[in-house]
Amino acid sequence: MEIKGMVYCMFEQSGVFKNEFKKLGINAIDMDIQNDFDETDHIIDLFAEIEKGYNEKPSIFDNISKDDLIIAFYPCIYFCEKSQYAFYLANHNYRCLTETEKIDKILERENNRHHFYSILLKFIKICFAKNIRMIFENPYTQPHYLTNNFVKNADVIDKDRSLRGDIRKKPTQYWFFNCERTYGSSIQPTPNDKILTHNDFSHTKDISITERSMISPDYARNFICDFILGKTQQLAQQKLF
Repeated sequence: MEIKGMVYCMFEQSGVFKNEFKKLGINAIDMDIQNDFDETDHIIDLFAEIEKGYNEKPSIFDNISKDDLIIAFYPCIYFCEKSQYAFYLANHNYRCLTETEKIDKILERENNRHHFYSILLKFIKICFAKNIRMIFENPYTQPHYLTNNFVKNADVIDKDRSLRGDIRKKPTQYWFFNCERTYGSSIQPTPNDKILTHNDFSHTKDISITERSMISPDYARNFICDFILGKTQQLAQQKLF
């Protein structure tokens, strides 16, 4: 994929992907409603912008062209594995509730999931309508709502991110809209003593949800080169599919 314009890293405030794009000579910015890492270039309510774009009102999408690329780290709070378990009456968090109260909690969560899912579909419709290239990311932990309830199957499923230099194995999936993935494979195994597991976070209350989902710069670079640019790297062991 050739990127002649800008990369918009939406729902990213860490600067990880943004900075790796810049190192590769591609201009990029972070866009999010928060700025906890002091890396967000454009602090903005992206959900509100999606609603405006969907309703054909002026929005940030009016300034994004077919030469640009959006990579969106869309919130997974209502799609991921932990969320799916919140729809069971036997969920541990509901242990002190009556059965009717549990149903109310499940209904509330279903309404919230519907809201997030609807905005995601509107986001995709905007990209189709404006011919904007977009890559959408979410976890691949199972069960995952989007596995059986989405517009298409994931184009890339990376089942072990530590093989591309990440500090976590956490499986991740990616969907490509208005663009095609490339097929490089930069092998950069992370030493076992550097890999973080779920247990490393489970007893630490000071770790935020954002920090739990962080991706390392090495992984970001390898992902960009393998699946977006199709770029062979000199410092990583290469293996083509």
